[in-house]
Amino acid sequence: MIRLRPLVAGVALLAALGPGAAAADTVKIAFIDPLSGLMAPVGQNQLKSWQYVAELANQKNWAGGHKFEVVGFDNKLSPQESLTILKQAVDQGIRYVVQGNGSSVGLALQDAVAKHNERNPGKEIIYLNYAAVDPDMTNSKCNYWHFRLDANSDMKMEALTTYLAQDQNVKKVYLINQNYSFGHQVARAAKEYLKRKRPDIQVVGEDLHPLAQVKDFSPYVAKIKAAGADTVITGNWGSDLALLIKAAKDAGLNANFYTYYAATTGVPTAMGAAGAERVRYVGYYNPNNKGFRGSEVIEGYEKKYNDDFYVMASYTGIAMLSKAFQTARSTDPVKVAKALEGIKVESMNGTVEMRATDHQAQQPLTIATWTKVDGKEVKYDQENTGYGWKTNAVLDAHVAAQPTSCQMKRPG
Repeated sequence: MIRLRPLVAGVALLAALGPGAAAADTVKIAFIDPLSGLMAPVGQNQLKSWQYVAELANQKNWAGGHKFEVVGFDNKLSPQESLTILKQAVDQGIRYVVQGNGSSVGLALQDAVAKHNERNPGKEIIYLNYAAVDPDMTNSKCNYWHFRLDANSDMKMEALTTYLAQDQNVKKVYLINQNYSFGHQVARAAKEYLKRKRPDIQVVGEDLHPLAQVKDFSPYVAKIKAAGADTVITGNWGSDLALLIKAAKDAGLNANFYTYYAATTGVPTAMGAAGAERVRYVGYYNPNNKGFRGSEVIEGYEKKYNDDFYVMASYTGIAMLSKAFQTARSTDPVKVAKALEGIKVESMNGTVEMRATDHQAQQPLTIATWTKVDGKEVKYDQENTGYGWKTNAVLDAHVAAQPTSCQMKRPG
């Protein structure tokens, strides 16, 4: 093969991109999430997921010659630490930020990014939110520079309760959640939606506990048992869910769990065989769905890291940025933000649209149950447990879609 000299190669690339296209560059993305402490295993998996998809995009030239580099920053799950890191990222010339763990962090970043952009024209930042799901972030506190790739907690609860309401065996529900904005939203929505869909169901107890501080959930499990709950609804994630599930298993709690994050790091191992047919989750995809697209990502990630790929929003995010770069013919956040509004991409769960009115991604949602791998309905296991997720239902985007109160203020 004859290699073009760098200058000639660069000219050829610009010609391929078309008139007015920006020269190819490397776009740095600051990943701001916990990489130490109790939630570190989750954050480490998520960072690797973003980096893996970025490498995939670079190899396959998703972004028309532009490359991605994802740089990890440890915020220790602290809003204040996150704001310090944001300033460091800005000082390093990074114009794209991704974050997901903790809506308290997400709300702080969202506000800080908006203020920075207002005060520093020409140095704007885009915040891609892949897992902070407080509904307020795309409602009363919506902001033009924030784009949420995950379904918000109300959307997930809408889907979860639509499925749960069909089960006439559900009589008594217990709510246990983390004591911060997201946990409060999950508890509120569960009570509202159950009352609307199944007013006969009793909420027999409710707990809010400190985020990432509880190491023994047995007292909480004892309360759930004493209340006679047949079903537990929880938005817990990370160690807070893994330890809750472990305590339930150790206590022989005979209840079904409906969760948001049972497919995340540490929880599958904590469940093992004891969680089979008892634990369900609502989320944006399941690699065991019929017609699933993305086996090469699941298998490639596992081969490289000996870990499970579950942060599909990283795939959606890089795909959306890639398409927006090409549409805008630029990597300038001002032009890219405009291109992201209303954008549609084919992700691993089907078509995902970034709704322009509130920057809330609209996408299909899945309900799945933890069960033994059978090679047919359940091909992929998690954490080498021999158990994985069997799809109960795939709900079209419109089923979980929610109205928005967002009054988007756009630049200019």
